[in-house]
Order: sequence, then structure tokens, then C-alpha cells
Amino acid sequence: MKRTLVVIITVLSMLANVRAQQNTAKAEPGKFKPTDESLKQYKYPDWFRDAKFGIWSHWGPQAVPRQGDWYAKNMYMQGSGQNKYHVAHYGSPTKFGYKDIIPLWKAEKWNPDQLMALYKQAGAKYFVSMGSHHDMFFLWNSKIHKWNSVNMGPHKDVVGLWQKAAKKEGLRFGVSEHLAASFNWFQPSHGSDKTGEFAGIPYDGHDPKYADLYHLPADSADMKEWITNNPGWQKKWLENVTELIDNYHPDLLYSDSKLPFENIGRTMVAHFYNQDIAKNKGKLEAVYTPKEPSEGKWAQDVERGVLDSISPFPWQTDTSIGDWYYRTGQKYKSADEIAQLLVDIVSKNGNLLINVVQTPEGDLEPDVIKIVTQIGEWTKLNGEGVYATRPWKVYGEGPSTIKSNQTKGRFGGLTDTRKYQAADIRYTTKGNDLFAFCLNVPDGDIEMQLLGRKSKYLTKSISAVSLLGSKQKLNWEQRDGALVIKKPANYPVWQVTGFKIAFKSK
Repeated sequence: MKRTLVVIITVLSMLANVRAQQNTAKAEPGKFKPTDESLKQYKYPDWFRDAKFGIWSHWGPQAVPRQGDWYAKNMYMQGSGQNKYHVAHYGSPTKFGYKDIIPLWKAEKWNPDQLMALYKQAGAKYFVSMGSHHDMFFLWNSKIHKWNSVNMGPHKDVVGLWQKAAKKEGLRFGVSEHLAASFNWFQPSHGSDKTGEFAGIPYDGHDPKYADLYHLPADSADMKEWITNNPGWQKKWLENVTELIDNYHPDLLYSDSKLPFENIGRTMVAHFYNQDIAKNKGKLEAVYTPKEPSEGKWAQDVERGVLDSISPFPWQTDTSIGDWYYRTGQKYKSADEIAQLLVDIVSKNGNLLINVVQTPEGDLEPDVIKIVTQIGEWTKLNGEGVYATRPWKVYGEGPSTIKSNQTKGRFGGLTDTRKYQAADIRYTTKGNDLFAFCLNVPDGDIEMQLLGRKSKYLTKSISAVSLLGSKQKLNWEQRDGALVIKKPANYPVWQVTGFKIAFKSK
């Protein structure tokens, strides 16, 4: 009997090693290997550097209750607002769990072609679809488990249909994966109420037959971390994300974490880059955006925040117009606030990826449509100073650049929403032209102190100043200490106004 057990264990060990070798082997063919040294060969594609603005659909079954982000977890946290809502509207999670929310997501008003046309009109150059949130529900046509949008809910390949719509409009396409955190994040589904009628009765996540959705119980030490340290779960993550990559070959892949799982994560990135090179006949077009400084290996993502200086490497802010998932009565960012954020990010060598909140049914509320439309009106006027630009010698000037006036964001960097003043200016450049954006409406003349005749940043005198999107003539003067632009009588209605500045040839 003992000999039989030894044989079984040996065979299982050999199979595990073969699987590990197969997972690693995916990264071997091609230029990139799963090492930091190899990944530092990465070159940022021009499309991403030029795009500057993308729109994200952070959407799925968790939108159904209309209670905002993290519903799938918090519905199992007795006493939380979302738990109280769930019990009042659906009953105890011991009887009606998240698995029972999923079939309620029908997406019956979702029209990806119509929305993509709106997003293109808004000025977005790339679009990102949710692949899977921490809830382990896949929005793609997966063969890994049954919990996916083709098999349940809307019975549609959400990722595939978004991708088709993006290609139709000429937008680059990305996907987001939030799965590295799922294994620990979803553990409350294995618990039970501590008090009340159902105290001690396990929630539905405790049932082993649903383990492919809720996972198996985690080790208590593992649960202290955002992403799991369980080797088996780490390999499962690689399998999930590899299927998503290989099914859709996206231009961009977002991870809702730092690079997951050391060598396993590097294996995924190397494979993502290598398959993209094969897809594009030798040219690397792929962009990976985890929440970690890049050192040139990828594009760092900053959630709900911005960097405080010009980065030598292209990067990305991800944020939302409102909550991440639909929530009744939520407050949305205005088009002016989004323009301020976009210009600040672009001046520092970054891109803005913003979630446009969809209803559970898949359409947009009228006020959200209005905001997105207004963004399009602003980018149409000011896009010359945004798209395909590069940072200037200094990203900006004004009160918001002073460290004592800056507020740190939750996830690193500075907060993504700030009170800007008219003296706050941001700079970008393209070719021989300089662009300057005033981030709020001035009461009088506009002064740009970095552009004075004696500025250490200028080597040539200014020859012309014009208002972006307008043919009206401006009155301006380059003094020793500043470029002074007289505020025109018909100043634009936007809080953010762009100016184009040309220089004398000698």
C-alpha cells in the first residue's frame, strides 16, 4: 500500500512539473523571456504614446443591484450596507448568493456599436473591456469554467463584441483582468452570519460544488495579502489570463495589482509580448499596465491618481466618471474635471483611461451621455495639444505644482481630482510647437511665467500665440518675466483652455 502511495505521489509530482514547464514554455519562443533583464528590452509602441485617452467598460453582474463596487464580496459581510441591501431585496446569502445574482444580469439594452461610436466621438483612441473582476465571472467565451457571459447572464461574448465594435471604429482594444486578487477577495463567501436567524449557517460559497466560482477556502495567513501566495492558485491565474490573451490577442492588458506572482507573472508578460510580435509580423504593439513602477518593462498604472512629475516612461491613470459599478444616485465627474485631469496627465507623459459607468442593462444614463458628449466637444477643439504630443521641459506651473498644496491619492501618486486655479498651467509639445493649457477660467490676463523672455527654458522668442479651436486674434506680449495673454472678450466656456505657441526660427 505504501509503495502504491509513493508511486501515485511521484506521478502527481511529475505531472505538476510538466504543467509548470508547459506554462513557462509559453514564454520561451520569441524575443522575450520571463526575466526582468529580458522584459527591459520592451519598447513603447507609438499608438499608446500618441493615444493619450482611452475609455473603459468596468461592467458585469455586480452592477445588477445598483449598489456600486465590490458587491460580490460585501454582500457576504454581515452588517455592511451592501449586505443589508442584499438581505432586504434578495434574502440571506445562505439561500441567495452571488451565483444567483449572475442570471439576473441580462444586458438587454447593451449596444456596443452605438456606444463605441459615442466613445470615438468623445476622442477616445483606445477602449478597454472588463475581462473578469474579482468575482471570477468571465466576460469572455471561456472553456475553463461555466461561469462566463456566453454560458450565463446575457449569453453573449462581451469581450468579443466589444472588440469587434472597437475595430469597426478604428480604436485599439484592451482587456482588464482582476483575478490575482480574486482568491482572497472572495473568501467571505465561505463564512456565515455571526448573529441573527441564520447565525452559523454557511453561505453558498462554502458549498464545494461552487468552488470554481468562489474558490476553495484559503489559508488564514494567505488572506492577509491582496494577491494569493498559494502556488496552485497562482498557476490557475496564469491559465485564466493566458486563455484571455490567446482568445483575443488584445493591444493592451491591465492587471488590477502589481505584477502578480513574480516569475509566473513575468511568464505571462513575456508570452503577451511574444504572441503580439507574432500577430503583428515582428512588430511589438502590446501594452501591459500593472500597478507598479515599470523600469521600462511595461506602462505603470496609477489608480485614482496621477504622478507628481514627468515620467521617463509612458504610464497610465485609471479612474472612473463615478463609482466603478453602477450605483443609484452617484455623483459623476464633470467634463471640465475630466479635461483638467487629462491635460495634467498628458503633460507628465501619461494616458488617461476612464471608466464610463453603464447601467446593469448596458446603456448609459442621460447625464453620463451628456458628459461623454461634452468631452468630445472639448477634445475636438483642444485635441491638437493633446494627441501625439510629448512632455515639455517642465510639466507645468502654478499653485498645484507646489508640493505643500498637493494631496496624495489612495493608491500612490496625487489625487485625481483637485481644485485648480487660473494660474495653473500645463505644457505639452509637438514638433516645433508648444501648447499651454490654462486649467481654470482667469478673471483677467493670463500669465505664463515659464515663457518670459528671460526664462531659462526658452532659447527662442515667441512669434505667435493662438487659441486652440478658434480663429480669433489674441493680444499678447512676451515680457521678461512672463508671456501675458489678454483675456479675449469671448473666452471659451470651458474651464480648460489651450493655447498654441510658435517660436521664431532664430
